[in-house]
Amino acid sequence: MVRQVARPSFYRVMAESGDESTFQGRYVANEHTVGPWGPDMQHAGPPTALLLRAVQQLSGAPADALPARLTAEVFRPVPVGEVLIRARMVRPGRRVAWAAAQLAVASEPDRAVMRCHVWLVRRTPDPLDLPMTATPPPPGPGRPQQAPGSWGGGYLESVSWELTHGSFAEPGPAGTWTTLLVDLVDHEPTSGVQHAAIVADAGSGISAVADPSRLLFVNTELTIHLHREPEGPSVSMDAETTLDRHGVGYVHTKLGDTAGGVGAAAQTLFVEPR
Repeated sequence: MVRQVARPSFYRVMAESGDESTFQGRYVANEHTVGPWGPDMQHAGPPTALLLRAVQQLSGAPADALPARLTAEVFRPVPVGEVLIRARMVRPGRRVAWAAAQLAVASEPDRAVMRCHVWLVRRTPDPLDLPMTATPPPPGPGRPQQAPGSWGGGYLESVSWELTHGSFAEPGPAGTWTTLLVDLVDHEPTSGVQHAAIVADAGSGISAVADPSRLLFVNTELTIHLHREPEGPSVSMDAETTLDRHGVGYVHTKLGDTAGGVGAAAQTLFVEPR
């Protein structure tokens, strides 16, 4: 008998509980969550997806709801280690619902490090008789590329990056196919919307306009809009950063899969010399 080897994950589940309108969980973030800014700081992608997953555990949302909009606010760096998640259904509904979640560290359970708000929209079981709207076609094949040393980190090594245009080594717009090499939490498949949440925050990284060893540029928030759930093992990103000389930036990232566009993400950047 061949024993199945479990895939690695960003988080180990320590405890989870919930009732009709709330959910809470305790998790340990490991080395796969480490971002490029320091060995003790998480990349914002995995905790954003963990907040989304908590919202998806709540009752009170429409049947077969799509997380059509997610906004994550980053108040301070998310440390690697034990984190606490709390989620609640703010506005239940049969057609649309609104939910909120927050992340804190174990040593300060009442001080939010990140907050997330999600609009959940009902999907109809049968296609509607509506005019078709065009979505961006899927990008062409990519070429595998590793991030340079200044972008090193556990998170970047936990995702396969196949660039369709641009380069990690050169500033400017870039596109890539992403495939997760680890799951969000242990012993559980990662959904398409969770995959999108894990990688969307990297739009500011793949389209960086300057060397991160010279400039510190950190997003204060991330907003994702989806009109359908990504399907298949890969999610595409097409990102562009606009940066003002006085230290404020904006990132726009198109998201897609092998069938075409699925939505977009946006980020506000704070930038200053290192």
